[in-house]
Amino acid sequence: MARKKIVVLSGAGVSAESGIATFRDANGLWEGYDVMEVATPEGWRKDPELVLDFYNQRRKKALGVIPNDGHKALAALESDFEVSIVTQNIDNLHERAGSSRVIHLHGELFKSRSTLDSGLIYDIEGWELNLGDKCEKGSQLRPHVVWFGEMVPAMEMAVREVTSADIFIVVGTSLQVYPAAGLIDYVSGEVPTYIIDPKMPPVVHRDNLFLVEAPGGIGLKQVATELRNKFLD
Repeated sequence: MARKKIVVLSGAGVSAESGIATFRDANGLWEGYDVMEVATPEGWRKDPELVLDFYNQRRKKALGVIPNDGHKALAALESDFEVSIVTQNIDNLHERAGSSRVIHLHGELFKSRSTLDSGLIYDIEGWELNLGDKCEKGSQLRPHVVWFGEMVPAMEMAVREVTSADIFIVVGTSLQVYPAAGLIDYVSGEVPTYIIDPKMPPVVHRDNLFLVEAPGGIGLKQVATELRNKFLD
């Protein structure tokens, strides 16, 4: 029998359990920075050095944390299910926990890309990306992240994944950031949908909807046990 496909939409709440702060917890300030100064094209044009420093600090912080029980529970599900993770997070904690298919809607913290040719993307060794670091065509490298006001290139791929789900899990997201929040609308009403969050986001009631009011690590372990009991022989 073919393995069931689980598609997961994960948000900042998952990484927060590893110690990575979310800007929404500080009224638009992200560890002391004004988000509009460091996460918009306008901020980049105004002060690229500030933006680069901001993401350097995020990388340095990310290197010092480890995947938590939530990341590990999702990785472990791959032993029994086909699992695809669509994440709003730019860190690499899902991959470090062992998840093999991760779609980053908002880009990747440990990658840079050319400001001249968006198809030129590079891995960042260590945590620093500085003014003067250039692509092979000679233009300044920028963080490979989706800033406010920019298109979300991976959205089409994410929609394809969600529409093919046998089981859908939402964890650690407020379901307030679009277009990511709209992914739940692509899930068929026949598909069991689990929403895991200690502060349950507003959600339209539907058939096969299961609300788990718990932190990601606890909730994901609970749901993983339930799915194995329900779908495995």
